Amino acid sequence: MASITTIGRIGDADVQQATLNAHGLKVVLLTWGARLAELWVPDAKGAQADIVLGHDSLQDWEAYGTYLGATCGRYGNRIAGGSFTLDGQSYALDRNEGTKTLHGGTRGFDLRTWDIADHSDTHVTFALTSPDGDMGFPGTLQARTTYRIDAQGLTIEMTATTDAPTIVNLVNHAYFNLAGQGAGDIMAQHLQIEADHYTPVDGQLIPTGEILTVEDTAFDFRQPRPIGAKLPGPNAFDHNLCLSAPLDANGLRPCLSATDPVSGRRMTLSTTEPGVQLYTGAHFDGSGKQGARYPRFAGFAAETQRFPDSPNNPQFPSARLDPEQTYRHVMRFDFTPA
Repeated sequence: MASITTIGRIGDADVQQATLNAHGLKVVLLTWGARLAELWVPDAKGAQADIVLGHDSLQDWEAYGTYLGATCGRYGNRIAGGSFTLDGQSYALDRNEGTKTLHGGTRGFDLRTWDIADHSDTHVTFALTSPDGDMGFPGTLQARTTYRIDAQGLTIEMTATTDAPTIVNLVNHAYFNLAGQGAGDIMAQHLQIEADHYTPVDGQLIPTGEILTVEDTAFDFRQPRPIGAKLPGPNAFDHNLCLSAPLDANGLRPCLSATDPVSGRRMTLSTTEPGVQLYTGAHFDGSGKQGARYPRFAGFAAETQRFPDSPNNPQFPSARLDPEQTYRHVMRFDFTPA
């Protein structure tokens, strides 16, 4: 079974750490934020490294670790004006980024201590109840996040049900550095994304509502290239790309492939979702695990998702969830030598 220990308390809740070690991968998870805290993956020569950014102590996670590795919700990414309308009724949300709502508000799912609902040698399932009106969102939401290791890699599955119409966009917010966390920046690592279009944003990082071609832009990752080879601005990437590949028989579409040319680690990602937020971590400038200091661009996030601000853009894929429906978001990571 998964190794589970209590590592401390945040507020009035015990925080548990769960460790899975199978099929050549090691995964360390926290109940705080249903969070991916460590992911150990071999390189081309079999040498293991932890490829996700994070912190060593619970105190540092609480002080500095917001979003790193977490399950974010109830709506990952941004909602303009902190409001939306559903069935003719307006909902005012908690605003935690100026006038916007980001990743669910000031007490999003990343800052909740989830329960361990189930676990085995190869999986852990976390559960959380979000009550009606939580951060302004309607409906009582029952959310679950499962991490599962198999012979090919790691699957993250996020599901939710509701007792009233609502909106849902659960995302995983891990930051990856395929050379190993603490190994510098990721700008020379190669990335290929299956996206023909992207959603441009205004100065507040809110989508304009347009869907534009990536042709002749910095967002064209249709062929593998170094992340830093072409940038849209000084802060690099914090943008949604619209995935182009069709769904396969398992309901997944290819999303991206990332490679570290030095270590030979390669990660491929497929997903159920229509978009991926590429964020290259311009904000990093501080300490990480094992005494590492994270510079700007120390890791990249690849958050598969419904598009940002979808509730206010009916032309985007819907984020609506009704009673009797089940929201299901799968991310499938495969690790193979380059």
